[in-house]
Amino acid sequence: MQTNNMGYNTEKKVGILGGGQLGRMLIQSAIDFDVKIKVLDPDSNAPCKGLVHEFILGDFKDFDTVLSFGKDCDIITIEIENVSLEALEQLEKEGKKVFPQPSVLRRIKNKRIQKQFFKDNGIPTAKFELIENQTDLSQTSMSLPFVNKIGEGGYDGKGVQVIRSAEDFSKGFKAPSLIEEMVDFEKELAVVVARSLDGKMKCFPVVEMVFHPVVNLVEYLFSPAQISTEIEEKAIRLAEKTAEAFGIVGLLAVEMFLEKDGSLLVNEVAPRPHNSGHHTIKANLVSQFEQHLRAILELPLGDTSQIAPAGMVNILGEDGFIGNAIYEGMEKLLDTKGIHPFLYGKKITKPFRKMGHVTVIDKDFDKLKEKVNFVQNNLKVKA
Repeated sequence: MQTNNMGYNTEKKVGILGGGQLGRMLIQSAIDFDVKIKVLDPDSNAPCKGLVHEFILGDFKDFDTVLSFGKDCDIITIEIENVSLEALEQLEKEGKKVFPQPSVLRRIKNKRIQKQFFKDNGIPTAKFELIENQTDLSQTSMSLPFVNKIGEGGYDGKGVQVIRSAEDFSKGFKAPSLIEEMVDFEKELAVVVARSLDGKMKCFPVVEMVFHPVVNLVEYLFSPAQISTEIEEKAIRLAEKTAEAFGIVGLLAVEMFLEKDGSLLVNEVAPRPHNSGHHTIKANLVSQFEQHLRAILELPLGDTSQIAPAGMVNILGEDGFIGNAIYEGMEKLLDTKGIHPFLYGKKITKPFRKMGHVTVIDKDFDKLKEKVNFVQNNLKVKA
């Protein structure tokens, strides 16, 4: 799927490991490029199922399943990190293009390895220690409180907890994990950066994220972040440095803490489209999903300029409701200028499950905040 003297070839097939909402939005961009998409997911009702040329029901963590899936694909990519890296490595050996590269995924999939990579490559991050089990919590010299993160398997706030006192040691993860000091930050920022095979990079504007106090996932964000030009430039440079260190091809979402003294610390990275870039579908000339496709298809990276200031609100299932999803207040949203809901095709709602997101656009930042509050107060997902 390249441009050359023969023109643009639409016959090659892209395989995506994972059929959730990220894959769904990636497919929506792929339609514009007339890209053939094949998806592997263990859920027979996965959000991607009805949108693709081929849907394979299977476990993306199983070696044989992933190897078989990738045999007739020209390019393989992911929407989730918890996949069979061994199978991707074998496919790469057989000449398949795998982006992000398996070697990059190995450094990111396990947060212990990811954190050590930051340290080894001079990427500023919070002080941390690697621990093997609960017992190690009581033997650390790190001052309480601190954050405990599981090495593998965590996502959307799962696998992260705060250890506030010695009484919390019993809650520690039994699997290998890490602990890191609590950062007294002013804001949580993120930069989505795209890197092409030839090393060219383009960043989306810095966003400012606010996390849900209970489930530790992004509740809403604003783009661009309300920060100084100096901090913005530092954040962009740090994101590019991080992407260059990994040598990634495709997208890398770089989450950062902005400390009160103006310093930046990298918290975590994700080698794929990310929640911090969903607003780009409406708010930027090129969305993060189109940009990822451009990078892995070896096409020129697109213009990431922002059309207008934007906010993004995650649509979460209401606490106490499980069953077929009903979206209360949708009419109010659709009757309001500059509000654009995106539903993920999940039939069943659960407490705090990501059911969709809403992009909010307004040139006036105060009105933008008002619209974000309006969405939070009026849209409820119940059963």
